[in-house]
Amino acid sequence: MAQLPRAEFWEQRFAATEDYVFGEAPNAFLAAQAGRIKPGARVLSVADGEGRNGVFLASLGADVLATEISPAAIAKARRLAAARGVSLRWERADVTSWAWPEAAFDVVAAIFVQFIVPAERPAFFSHLKRALKPGGVLLMQGYRPEQRGFNTGGPPEIDQLYTEAQLREAFADMEIAELRAHDSVIAEGKAHAGMSALIDLVAIRKPDTP
Repeated sequence: MAQLPRAEFWEQRFAATEDYVFGEAPNAFLAAQAGRIKPGARVLSVADGEGRNGVFLASLGADVLATEISPAAIAKARRLAAARGVSLRWERADVTSWAWPEAAFDVVAAIFVQFIVPAERPAFFSHLKRALKPGGVLLMQGYRPEQRGFNTGGPPEIDQLYTEAQLREAFADMEIAELRAHDSVIAEGKAHAGMSALIDLVAIRKPDTP
């Protein structure tokens, strides 16, 4: 069976239920990094889904821009933000073709952005880095290939998952503050639930040199 176009796939998934597919609470790794988010910081939440992470970041006093391809997900995110009493901006975008701002953000959060295929990955990683101001922080969590053995979330395509060696090489031009592979139980709605093969990255954009 042919795969649905990306936008259609995510719209169908998020529109199929009034429930929050990935829950309403922020990703645990992102929440643990809250100390890096200063009030007033400009933050980009990439492929933010139904808003759980963008809303959390806004609750910390950050100036948040969230991108998301699905209108149904953005509508849910707006409801969640209203319920939590926070404000943030959304932009409907496919991150593989979006006009990414450059050197614009203090923090970029890319949590479980696992739909990027290998041919798109170099450009996507480059955009993540270049969107940061010098000294800005990239917060990234994803699944490792071992996730296919757990089958508790993520895509079936193993080449869309991240390895430690892959991320270390891709972000070698940044200061890698943390790169950790681990197996942990997560509870993020019905879609991410149970023991999971995870990888966490905290990387800092180095100051630009003349």
